[in-house]
This record gives sequence, C-alpha cells and structure tokens, in this order.
Amino acid sequence: MKDERSISAYASHEQLVAKARPYPELWRLLVGLTIVVATYTILNLILFGLAAGLGPSGWQTGLQNGSSPLAMLVLLASFGFVTFGVTLAAKWMQHRTLTSVIGRWSATIPQFRVVLRALLILGAVIFVLPPYDYGAPLVPNLAFFTWLALLPLSVLVVLIQTSAEEILFRGYLQQCLAARFRSPLIWMGLPSLLFAIGHYAPAAAGDNAMLVAVWAFIFGLLTADLTARAGTLAPAIALHFFNNAVALLVVSLPDSLSGLALYHLPYDMTDTGVLRQWLIVDFAVMIVSWLTVRLALRR
Repeated sequence: MKDERSISAYASHEQLVAKARPYPELWRLLVGLTIVVATYTILNLILFGLAAGLGPSGWQTGLQNGSSPLAMLVLLASFGFVTFGVTLAAKWMQHRTLTSVIGRWSATIPQFRVVLRALLILGAVIFVLPPYDYGAPLVPNLAFFTWLALLPLSVLVVLIQTSAEEILFRGYLQQCLAARFRSPLIWMGLPSLLFAIGHYAPAAAGDNAMLVAVWAFIFGLLTADLTARAGTLAPAIALHFFNNAVALLVVSLPDSLSGLALYHLPYDMTDTGVLRQWLIVDFAVMIVSWLTVRLALRR
C-alpha cells in the first residue's frame, strides 16, 4: 500500500522516465555510466593539463582545491563535462536527448524560478534569525567589489556544477533505474547512495566524513523526491544551486573550495567538533528547504 501511494505521488516522474522505458536493460545503464566517467576524466585531464602548464608554480595545487578565484572558476566549470558525458550516454545508449533527461523547458524554467524565489525568501528569513554568528567573527576573503565583479561568472559556474550533478544522479541514473525497477526504494535509493559515496572523504573531513556522507544521502533522497513529484529536474537543481551558492560564494571553509567566497569560516575541516554542530544545523536547514520547495510547487 505504501509503495502504491508513492507511485501515485510520483506520477509526474513518468514524463521523465517514458523516454528511457524502451531501453531498460541494465547493461545500457552501466555502459552509459562508463561513457560519462570516461568523458569527464579524459576532458578533465586535458583541461587541467593545459591549465597547469599555463599557470605559475603551485597553480596545479590551487586547481585541485579551488584556493583562488580563477582555480574555482575552472574547477566548477569542468563539471560541464559531466553534462556532456550524460548527453553522449543518453543518445548512444537510450536514444534520447538531454532535454528529455532534464524535462520540458516549458515546465522546467517556471519551476526553477518559483523554487529559487521561495528559497531566497527562506534564506533571508534564516539570515535574520539567531544565532547571528558562527562562534567567532567571519574572516574576509575577497574584497567586496572584486567579489561583486566576479559574481555573474561565479553564479554561472555554480549552476553548471549543480546542474551537472543533478542531471547525472537525479536525471540519467534515476530515470534509467526507474525504467527497469518499479520500486522507488531502488530508483531513489541507489543514486542517493552513490551520491553519498562520492561525498565520503575521510582524508578531508576526518571524523565528520560519515556525517557528511549521511547528509549527502538524505539530500539525494529529498531531491529525488522533488524530481519525481515535479516531473522535471528544476526543483532539484534550484535547491542544489541555492545550497552550493551559499556554501561556495558567501561563506566557505578556508581550506576547501574557498576561492570565490566573500567570507571564510573562522575554523577549518580539522575543527571537527565545531563543524559537527553546524552540520547538525545544516540537516535542519536542508529539511526546511525541502518542505519550502514542496510548498512552492503546490501553489
């Protein structure tokens, strides 16, 4: 009964899955994912090889951790190779277009606007609520007018990065699994698990690595739910974009992907105790954001 109710709530998902149904074989999905990984890897090697050769000494390290504005722009823009890989995989393996993976533009664009507007209002409300600091003063990173001048490009590359992840996980992977398996436990759960594994980084996050992975798993489930209810990737992309724009462009950790942020947090990844407290707050914000998107889509 519960599974039937889920399928009924996710009726709009069929708009995305229909194009994948004629080709439900798992081998097609596996080959498709291989195409995506190979495309991303090869083009990244070429891009970063060229970029490293053109830059000064130490530039390659900056490219890997996004410690400068230019490094972050290159790093985030490189996620466009994921979208290109999905385009190739969908065309060759399922004989479908990228638009069919994302959703009809006539629905996608209005949904994106509605959801992003709702999230911006939520962000403004959260900003004025206590606590009013992070336990210590924020550390300025970019000069305000430099940050403002870079903002159009910064927003664009964050949109490229977040769109690419949603197109792969909540788009191509989720839809191919839904074409083969009826249960949402599979086509929502497996992409979310893979998304969580991709965020498991004990070398960087230390004792918080598992908590970060759990956060990513739940985030994956919530964005999968939004995608299935909306019939497009727009709500998932908007929520992911909002989350990453705040974390990468407004206030970031100083030791990871920090080059485009206006401010840095007054602690880094090694301060696991402090970060754990804010990760718990992040869980709460994530749930509230998901509920906000659900309400925005019902209007």
